[in-house]
Amino acid sequence: MTENPEPEHHRLVVAGSGIAGLTAAIYAARSNNEPLVLEGREPGGQLTLTTDVANYPGFPEGIGGPELVNDMQAQAERFGAEIRHGVIEHVDDSDRPFEIELADGTRLTADAVIAASGASARTLGIPGEDELMGYGVSTCATCDGAFFRDEEMIVVGGGDAAMEEATFLTKFASKVYVIHRREAFRAEDYWIDRLEEHVEAGDIEVVRNAELTEIRGSPDGGIEGASLVRHPEGHPTERLDDSETERFEMDVGAVFLAIGHTPNTDYLEDTGVEMDDAGYLDTRGGAGGGQTRTGVPGIFGAGDVVDYHYQQAVTAGGMGCKAAIDADDYLETLDEEPATDAEAALAESDD
Repeated sequence: MTENPEPEHHRLVVAGSGIAGLTAAIYAARSNNEPLVLEGREPGGQLTLTTDVANYPGFPEGIGGPELVNDMQAQAERFGAEIRHGVIEHVDDSDRPFEIELADGTRLTADAVIAASGASARTLGIPGEDELMGYGVSTCATCDGAFFRDEEMIVVGGGDAAMEEATFLTKFASKVYVIHRREAFRAEDYWIDRLEEHVEAGDIEVVRNAELTEIRGSPDGGIEGASLVRHPEGHPTERLDDSETERFEMDVGAVFLAIGHTPNTDYLEDTGVEMDDAGYLDTRGGAGGGQTRTGVPGIFGAGDVVDYHYQQAVTAGGMGCKAAIDADDYLETLDEEPATDAEAALAESDD
Protein backbone atom coordinates (compact mmCIF):
# COMPACT_ATOMS: atom_id res chain seq x y z
CA MET A 1 0.00 0.00 0.00
CA THR A 2 1.53 3.30 -1.08
CA GLU A 3 1.33 6.40 1.04
CA ASN A 4 -0.45 9.48 -0.25
CA PRO A 5 2.06 11.84 -1.86
CA GLU A 6 2.77 15.15 -0.24
CA PRO A 7 0.31 17.78 -1.44
CA GLU A 8 1.58 20.28 -3.99
CA HIS A 9 2.24 23.64 -2.31
CA HIS A 10 1.47 27.08 -3.73
CA ARG A 11 2.01 30.52 -2.28
CA LEU A 12 -1.41 31.69 -3.49
CA VAL A 13 -4.41 29.83 -4.92
CA VAL A 14 -7.15 31.73 -6.75
CA ALA A 15 -10.49 29.93 -6.92
CA GLY A 16 -12.21 30.97 -10.14
CA SER A 17 -11.22 32.16 -13.60
CA GLY A 18 -13.74 34.92 -14.27
CA ILE A 19 -12.96 38.61 -14.35
CA ALA A 20 -12.35 38.82 -10.58
CA GLY A 21 -10.09 35.76 -10.49
CA LEU A 22 -8.07 36.70 -13.57
CA THR A 23 -7.59 40.29 -12.40
CA ALA A 24 -6.40 38.96 -9.05
CA ALA A 25 -4.03 36.63 -10.91
CA ILE A 26 -2.58 39.48 -12.98
CA TYR A 27 -1.84 41.60 -9.91
CA ALA A 28 -0.65 38.67 -7.80
CA ALA A 29 1.70 37.45 -10.52
CA ARG A 30 3.18 40.93 -10.93
CA SER A 31 3.83 40.87 -7.17
CA ASN A 32 5.79 37.61 -7.56
CA ASN A 33 3.22 35.60 -5.65
CA GLU A 34 3.07 32.91 -8.35
CA PRO A 35 -0.70 32.36 -8.22
CA LEU A 36 -2.33 29.11 -9.23
CA VAL A 37 -5.74 29.81 -10.76
CA LEU A 38 -8.24 26.95 -10.61
CA GLU A 39 -10.85 27.42 -13.34
CA GLY A 40 -13.83 25.99 -11.46
CA ARG A 41 -17.03 24.55 -12.89
CA GLU A 42 -17.59 27.53 -15.21
CA PRO A 43 -14.21 28.40 -16.79
CA GLY A 44 -14.15 32.08 -17.59
CA GLY A 45 -17.23 32.82 -15.50
CA GLN A 46 -20.56 34.25 -16.59
CA LEU A 47 -18.98 36.67 -19.07
CA THR A 48 -18.32 33.79 -21.44
CA LEU A 49 -22.11 33.68 -21.99
CA THR A 50 -22.16 37.28 -23.24
CA THR A 51 -21.56 37.60 -26.96
CA ASP A 52 -20.76 41.33 -26.91
CA VAL A 53 -19.49 43.33 -23.92
CA ALA A 54 -20.10 46.99 -24.72
CA ASN A 55 -19.59 48.58 -21.29
CA TYR A 56 -16.14 47.36 -20.26
CA PRO A 57 -13.80 50.38 -20.22
CA GLY A 58 -11.20 50.55 -22.97
CA PHE A 59 -13.18 48.88 -25.75
CA PRO A 60 -15.14 51.59 -27.60
CA GLU A 61 -16.35 49.10 -30.22
CA GLY A 62 -17.15 46.45 -27.63
CA ILE A 63 -15.52 43.06 -27.19
CA GLY A 64 -16.82 39.52 -27.03
CA GLY A 65 -17.07 38.06 -23.54
CA PRO A 66 -14.97 34.96 -24.37
CA GLU A 67 -12.39 37.16 -26.12
CA LEU A 68 -12.03 39.44 -23.10
CA VAL A 69 -11.61 36.45 -20.79
CA ASN A 70 -9.04 34.84 -23.10
CA ASP A 71 -7.05 38.08 -23.32
CA MET A 72 -7.01 38.45 -19.54
CA GLN A 73 -5.94 34.84 -19.14
CA ALA A 74 -3.05 35.38 -21.57
CA GLN A 75 -2.07 38.52 -19.67
CA ALA A 76 -2.07 36.68 -16.33
CA GLU A 77 0.01 33.83 -17.78
CA ARG A 78 2.49 36.30 -19.28
CA PHE A 79 3.22 37.61 -15.79
CA GLY A 80 3.68 34.10 -14.39
CA ALA A 81 0.26 32.91 -13.25
CA GLU A 82 -0.54 29.24 -13.73
CA ILE A 83 -4.08 28.45 -14.86
CA ARG A 84 -5.29 24.93 -14.40
CA HIS A 85 -8.59 23.09 -14.65
CA GLY A 86 -9.82 22.18 -11.19
CA VAL A 87 -12.81 22.46 -8.89
CA ILE A 88 -12.25 23.04 -5.18
CA GLU A 89 -14.37 20.73 -3.04
CA HIS A 90 -13.08 21.65 0.41
CA VAL A 91 -10.74 24.04 2.20
CA ASP A 92 -9.34 23.12 5.61
CA ASP A 93 -8.40 26.23 7.62
CA SER A 94 -7.63 24.41 10.85
CA ASP A 95 -3.88 24.67 10.23
CA ARG A 96 -1.42 26.59 8.08
CA PRO A 97 -0.80 26.33 5.24
CA PHE A 98 -4.41 25.82 4.14
CA GLU A 99 -5.22 22.37 2.80
CA ILE A 100 -7.28 22.28 -0.38
CA GLU A 101 -9.00 19.23 -1.83
CA LEU A 102 -10.14 19.19 -5.46
CA ALA A 103 -13.06 17.29 -6.94
CA ASP A 104 -10.69 14.81 -8.61
CA GLY A 105 -9.03 14.00 -5.29
CA THR A 106 -5.94 16.17 -5.82
CA ARG A 107 -4.63 17.76 -2.64
CA LEU A 108 -2.93 21.15 -2.52
CA THR A 109 -1.68 23.48 0.17
CA ALA A 110 -1.60 27.27 0.00
CA ASP A 111 -0.37 30.12 2.14
CA ALA A 112 -3.30 32.28 0.99
CA VAL A 113 -6.55 31.77 -0.93
CA ILE A 114 -8.60 34.22 -2.97
CA ALA A 115 -12.20 33.07 -3.39
CA ALA A 116 -13.32 34.46 -6.75
CA SER A 117 -15.54 31.58 -7.78
CA GLY A 118 -18.48 33.75 -8.77
CA ALA A 119 -22.20 33.19 -8.52
CA SER A 120 -24.30 31.11 -10.87
CA ALA A 121 -27.45 32.75 -12.20
CA ARG A 122 -30.53 30.67 -11.58
CA THR A 123 -32.29 29.57 -14.74
CA LEU A 124 -35.64 28.03 -15.61
CA GLY A 125 -34.50 24.80 -17.21
CA ILE A 126 -36.90 25.13 -20.15
CA PRO A 127 -36.38 24.28 -23.84
CA GLY A 128 -34.46 26.91 -25.76
CA GLU A 129 -32.95 28.56 -22.69
CA ASP A 130 -29.44 27.12 -22.91
CA GLU A 131 -29.25 27.31 -26.71
CA LEU A 132 -30.24 31.00 -26.75
CA MET A 133 -28.24 32.15 -23.73
CA GLY A 134 -26.29 35.13 -25.05
CA TYR A 135 -28.44 35.29 -28.17
CA GLY A 136 -31.51 36.93 -26.71
CA VAL A 137 -31.65 35.19 -23.34
CA SER A 138 -29.69 36.99 -20.64
CA THR A 139 -29.29 37.18 -16.88
CA CYS A 140 -28.04 40.79 -16.91
CA ALA A 141 -30.15 43.68 -18.20
CA THR A 142 -27.36 46.18 -17.55
CA CYS A 143 -25.00 44.12 -19.69
CA ASP A 144 -27.28 43.28 -22.60
CA GLY A 145 -30.38 45.48 -22.59
CA ALA A 146 -29.08 47.99 -25.13
CA PHE A 147 -28.61 45.26 -27.74
CA PHE A 148 -32.37 44.82 -28.06
CA ARG A 149 -33.40 48.43 -28.49
CA ASP A 150 -37.03 48.90 -29.60
CA GLU A 151 -37.85 45.23 -29.03
CA GLU A 152 -40.56 43.91 -26.73
CA MET A 153 -38.84 42.18 -23.82
CA ILE A 154 -39.70 39.76 -21.03
CA VAL A 155 -38.34 39.93 -17.49
CA VAL A 156 -38.93 36.82 -15.39
CA GLY A 157 -39.11 37.24 -11.62
CA GLY A 158 -40.91 38.92 -8.76
CA GLY A 159 -38.19 40.20 -6.47
CA ASP A 160 -36.12 43.37 -6.25
CA ALA A 161 -33.82 42.29 -9.08
CA ALA A 162 -36.71 41.72 -11.46
CA MET A 163 -38.29 45.09 -10.64
CA GLU A 164 -34.96 46.85 -11.07
CA GLU A 165 -34.18 45.12 -14.35
CA ALA A 166 -37.64 45.79 -15.77
CA THR A 167 -37.39 49.45 -14.84
CA PHE A 168 -33.92 49.70 -16.39
CA LEU A 169 -35.05 48.05 -19.63
CA THR A 170 -37.72 50.69 -20.24
CA LYS A 171 -34.84 52.83 -21.53
CA PHE A 172 -34.53 50.52 -24.53
CA ALA A 173 -37.62 48.35 -24.94
CA SER A 174 -40.77 49.22 -26.84
CA LYS A 175 -42.49 47.40 -23.98
CA VAL A 176 -41.41 45.26 -21.03
CA TYR A 177 -43.49 42.33 -19.79
CA VAL A 178 -42.84 41.18 -16.22
CA ILE A 179 -43.70 37.49 -15.89
CA HIS A 180 -44.31 36.34 -12.33
CA ARG A 181 -45.54 32.91 -11.30
CA ARG A 182 -47.58 34.21 -8.39
CA GLU A 183 -50.02 37.03 -7.77
CA ALA A 184 -48.02 38.95 -5.16
CA PHE A 185 -44.49 40.25 -5.62
CA ARG A 186 -41.82 39.64 -3.01
CA ALA A 187 -39.96 42.85 -3.90
CA GLU A 188 -39.63 45.79 -1.53
CA ASP A 189 -42.32 48.47 -1.71
CA TYR A 190 -39.85 50.91 -3.22
CA TRP A 191 -39.36 48.76 -6.30
CA ILE A 192 -43.03 47.88 -6.59
CA ASP A 193 -43.87 51.58 -6.56
CA ARG A 194 -41.29 52.23 -9.29
CA LEU A 195 -42.75 49.42 -11.34
CA GLU A 196 -46.30 50.71 -10.95
CA GLU A 197 -45.23 54.12 -12.23
CA HIS A 198 -44.09 52.50 -15.46
CA VAL A 199 -47.22 50.35 -15.64
CA GLU A 200 -49.31 53.52 -15.48
CA ALA A 201 -47.13 55.09 -18.18
CA GLY A 202 -47.63 52.04 -20.40
CA ASP A 203 -43.94 51.06 -20.49
CA ILE A 204 -44.41 47.87 -18.48
CA GLU A 205 -47.14 45.26 -18.37
CA VAL A 206 -47.30 42.73 -15.54
CA VAL A 207 -48.38 39.18 -16.37
CA ARG A 208 -49.16 37.49 -13.06
CA ASN A 209 -49.61 33.80 -12.25
CA ALA A 210 -47.72 32.89 -15.41
CA GLU A 211 -44.55 30.99 -16.30
CA LEU A 212 -42.44 30.46 -19.40
CA THR A 213 -42.39 26.94 -20.79
CA GLU A 214 -40.29 27.43 -23.94
CA ILE A 215 -38.17 30.04 -25.72
CA ARG A 216 -38.07 29.72 -29.49
CA GLY A 217 -35.40 30.92 -31.89
CA SER A 218 -31.83 30.25 -32.99
CA PRO A 219 -28.37 31.67 -32.30
CA ASP A 220 -28.32 33.12 -35.82
CA GLY A 221 -31.76 34.68 -35.76
CA GLY A 222 -32.21 35.39 -32.07
CA ILE A 223 -35.46 34.93 -30.18
CA GLU A 224 -38.60 34.46 -32.25
CA GLY A 225 -41.08 34.12 -29.39
CA ALA A 226 -41.96 32.47 -26.10
CA SER A 227 -44.56 29.99 -24.89
CA LEU A 228 -46.23 30.52 -21.53
CA VAL A 229 -48.89 29.08 -19.25
CA ARG A 230 -51.13 30.87 -16.78
CA HIS A 231 -53.39 29.75 -13.93
CA PRO A 232 -55.49 32.02 -11.67
CA GLU A 233 -54.02 30.44 -8.52
CA GLY A 234 -50.40 30.79 -9.66
CA HIS A 235 -47.57 28.30 -10.22
CA PRO A 236 -49.18 27.13 -13.47
CA THR A 237 -46.49 24.61 -14.44
CA GLU A 238 -47.62 22.61 -11.40
CA ARG A 239 -51.20 22.68 -12.77
CA LEU A 240 -50.74 21.81 -16.43
CA ASP A 241 -53.60 19.27 -16.36
CA ASP A 242 -56.00 21.74 -14.74
CA SER A 243 -58.79 22.92 -17.04
CA GLU A 244 -58.20 26.49 -15.87
CA THR A 245 -54.60 26.49 -17.10
CA GLU A 246 -54.24 28.73 -20.14
CA ARG A 247 -51.52 28.36 -22.75
CA PHE A 248 -50.50 31.39 -24.79
CA GLU A 249 -47.67 32.82 -26.91
CA MET A 250 -45.74 36.08 -26.79
CA ASP A 251 -43.83 37.67 -29.66
CA VAL A 252 -40.75 39.15 -27.96
CA GLY A 253 -37.15 39.79 -28.91
CA ALA A 254 -35.39 39.23 -25.57
CA VAL A 255 -35.87 37.35 -22.32
CA PHE A 256 -34.13 38.44 -19.12
CA LEU A 257 -34.02 36.04 -16.18
CA ALA A 258 -34.01 37.78 -12.80
CA ILE A 259 -34.71 34.91 -10.44
CA GLY A 260 -31.59 35.24 -8.36
CA HIS A 261 -28.03 33.95 -8.15
CA THR A 262 -26.37 31.24 -6.10
CA PRO A 263 -22.83 32.14 -4.92
CA ASN A 264 -20.33 29.35 -5.48
CA THR A 265 -19.02 29.25 -1.92
CA ASP A 266 -19.97 25.78 -0.71
CA TYR A 267 -16.30 24.77 -0.51
CA LEU A 268 -15.85 27.31 2.32
CA GLU A 269 -18.82 26.18 4.41
CA ASP A 270 -16.68 24.20 6.89
CA THR A 271 -14.21 27.04 7.41
CA GLY A 272 -14.40 30.04 9.71
CA VAL A 273 -15.32 32.31 6.79
CA GLU A 274 -18.60 34.04 7.61
CA MET A 275 -21.41 34.14 5.05
CA ASP A 276 -24.93 35.49 4.90
CA ASP A 277 -27.96 33.21 4.61
CA ALA A 278 -27.64 33.10 0.82
CA GLY A 279 -23.94 32.09 0.92
CA TYR A 280 -22.31 35.42 0.04
CA LEU A 281 -19.00 36.02 1.82
CA ASP A 282 -18.79 38.56 4.62
CA THR A 283 -15.68 40.62 3.99
CA ARG A 284 -14.26 43.18 6.39
CA GLY A 285 -14.64 46.82 5.45
CA GLY A 286 -11.95 49.21 6.45
CA ALA A 287 -9.93 52.27 5.58
CA GLY A 288 -8.92 52.58 1.97
CA GLY A 289 -12.14 51.54 0.30
CA GLY A 290 -13.02 48.34 2.11
CA GLN A 291 -10.70 45.39 2.14
CA THR A 292 -11.48 41.97 0.75
CA ARG A 293 -10.27 40.00 3.74
CA THR A 294 -12.63 37.59 5.43
CA GLY A 295 -12.75 36.63 9.09
CA VAL A 296 -10.11 33.97 8.40
CA PRO A 297 -6.64 35.51 7.96
CA GLY A 298 -5.29 34.45 4.58
CA ILE A 299 -8.65 33.93 2.85
CA PHE A 300 -9.95 36.77 0.69
CA GLY A 301 -13.12 37.27 -1.35
CA ALA A 302 -13.64 39.05 -4.67
CA GLY A 303 -16.35 39.43 -7.27
CA ASP A 304 -19.78 37.86 -7.22
CA VAL A 305 -19.05 35.68 -4.18
CA VAL A 306 -19.17 38.95 -2.23
CA ASP A 307 -21.11 41.37 -4.42
CA TYR A 308 -24.82 40.55 -4.71
CA HIS A 309 -25.76 44.07 -5.83
CA TYR A 310 -23.60 45.43 -8.66
CA GLN A 311 -22.48 42.16 -10.27
CA GLN A 312 -20.67 43.90 -13.13
CA ALA A 313 -17.47 42.81 -14.84
CA VAL A 314 -15.72 46.08 -14.03
CA THR A 315 -16.61 45.94 -10.32
CA ALA A 316 -15.50 42.30 -10.19
CA GLY A 317 -12.18 43.32 -11.74
CA GLY A 318 -11.73 46.06 -9.16
CA MET A 319 -12.36 43.64 -6.32
CA GLY A 320 -9.94 41.14 -7.85
CA CYS A 321 -7.27 43.82 -7.87
CA LYS A 322 -7.94 44.67 -4.22
CA ALA A 323 -7.93 41.01 -3.20
CA ALA A 324 -4.50 40.49 -4.78
CA ILE A 325 -3.11 43.54 -2.99
CA ASP A 326 -4.64 42.45 0.33
CA ALA A 327 -3.27 38.93 -0.17
CA ASP A 328 0.17 40.35 -0.94
CA ASP A 329 0.11 42.37 2.28
CA TYR A 330 -0.81 39.21 4.19
CA LEU A 331 1.86 37.09 2.53
CA GLU A 332 4.51 39.67 3.31
CA THR A 333 3.72 39.30 7.01
CA LEU A 334 4.39 35.55 6.66
CA ASP A 335 7.75 36.30 5.05
CA GLU A 336 8.89 38.35 8.03
CA GLU A 337 10.96 36.09 10.25
CA PRO A 338 10.01 36.37 13.95
CA ALA A 339 12.62 38.05 16.10
CA THR A 340 14.59 35.92 18.57
CA ASP A 341 14.22 36.62 22.28
CA ALA A 342 17.61 38.33 22.26
CA GLU A 343 16.66 40.52 19.27
CA ALA A 344 13.37 41.44 20.88
CA ALA A 345 15.10 42.39 24.13
CA LEU A 346 17.65 44.49 22.23
CA ALA A 347 14.86 46.27 20.33
CA GLU A 348 13.08 47.08 23.60
CA SER A 349 16.29 48.48 25.13
CA ASP A 350 16.72 50.77 22.10
CA ASP A 351 13.21 52.27 22.51
